[in-house]
Formats: sequence, C-alpha cells, structure tokens
Amino acid sequence: MLTVTKISQGRGPFYKVEFSNGEKLRLSEDTVVRHRLLKGQELEADLLAEIKQEGKEDLGFQLALNYLSYQLRTEQEIRIYLKDHEIEQADRQKIIVRLKELDLINDLVYGESYVRTQIRLGDKGPRVLQQKLKQKGLKEDVIQQALYLYETESQFEVALHTGQKALKKFHRKSPREAKQKVQQLLMTKGFSSDVSKSVLAEIDFSEIEEQETDALEIQGDKLWRKNQRFESAKRRQKVKQSLYQKGFQLDQIDAFIRGKEEQDE
Repeated sequence: MLTVTKISQGRGPFYKVEFSNGEKLRLSEDTVVRHRLLKGQELEADLLAEIKQEGKEDLGFQLALNYLSYQLRTEQEIRIYLKDHEIEQADRQKIIVRLKELDLINDLVYGESYVRTQIRLGDKGPRVLQQKLKQKGLKEDVIQQALYLYETESQFEVALHTGQKALKKFHRKSPREAKQKVQQLLMTKGFSSDVSKSVLAEIDFSEIEEQETDALEIQGDKLWRKNQRFESAKRRQKVKQSLYQKGFQLDQIDAFIRGKEEQDE
C-alpha cells in the first residue's frame, strides 16, 4: 500500500504527484481528477500501475493537443512528434485513435486545407503539391481527393502569375531563351505541359522582343571578352554558336560579330 504524500501544480496542464516510496509521477489533470487523487490517499499496487499507464498515455495526449493547437497536423507528423518525445509505440497508437475519434486528426482535411492555401498564396503546380503531401505522410487516394480542388482554371491562374513574375528576371535574355526559361520554371514548379504552353501563349513577350538588340549586345560583349584568347575564326565561331543557343537570330548575331571585328581592327 502506498500513500500520496504531495500533489503540486506542474508545468502546463500537469500535476506532480509524489508517493510514500519516493516515486514521483507527472500526471495530467484528467488523470488526477478521474482517480480523485488527494494528499494522504492510500493506493493499492495494481491501482498505481493503472494510474502510471494512464498517466503515460495522457501525457502523450496532452502533448499532441498542444502540438495541434498551433496548426493542422497530419497523422504522420503527430506520430513523429510523439516518438521524439519518447512516448511508447503502444501509447502512440492509442493517442492517434483518440485524436481521430475527436476528429482532431484528418489527413483529408489537412490535404484540402494545404491545397487551398497553395492555390491562394503559392506558386506550385499539382505535381509538386502531390510530392509535398506525400512527404507529409498522406496516402495517394487522399492526396488525389485533395488535389481535385486544384482545377485547371486555378492552375492556369497560378502558373500565369508565376510566369509573369519570373519574366522580370529574364529581361536580358533573347525572346526564345526567355520563353524556354519560363517554361522550364513552370515545369519545375509542377505544372503540366499543357498548362505551361497555355501560359506561354498568354504572356506578353513584346517588351523582351523590343530589348532583344540590347540583350544581344550585353550577352555578346561578355562572350566576346570570354573568348578573346582564341584566334579570330575560332572566336567568331564560339561566340556565334553560344549566341545562337541563347535564342538570338543568326542575322543579328552576324551583324554583331562584324561590328566587334571592325572595332578590333
């Protein structure tokens, strides 16, 4: 038979309960109230063992509630969090079941919320969102249900905004290279080929086209200096090849090179 010698308020929703054998337990308020623990109360060994078990589970449950209080979490995130806080596997499973019964864990709700937020604030396409949700531990069928919210029209709007914003970085590129860069970015962001093509057809590249001559001179000057160690024919060939790969027109490239060679004479 053991006796409760002291009950004191601990950190958060926990109490520190001390017993006559020197043992100390950290118990939730629910456990203290459920067993009506009071100073001077005597407990049988089997009841103490039951309280210990409940205490471990309640501790993990309270930790999980606190973790959930900041934002939505996936089941996998909760499991990892509890494991990191040394909650035993059996208790983790019981806690997950309790949280699901209270609808505090719902991976579909999490996935749909994540997708809605990304549509409103993000710059990612469905493929990247699918990868992100998979990393969070969502099952494939749940992911697909959540992505159902990301309709083609929304994908186009997000991709168009992303492409137009990125275009500002490519103002010194040729129109062809700028289009390639934007398309490559959109594909990397997780948008489909069809959506990327639709966006490219919508984006206004006229400003870049007007600046093409300036862009050619900027890129060409760098390449002309970079290849100055080569004899004239090879230098001309390397600069021409590089500028062509960057998307500039051959007649413009030839005119630029002729101008540089005349300056060097």
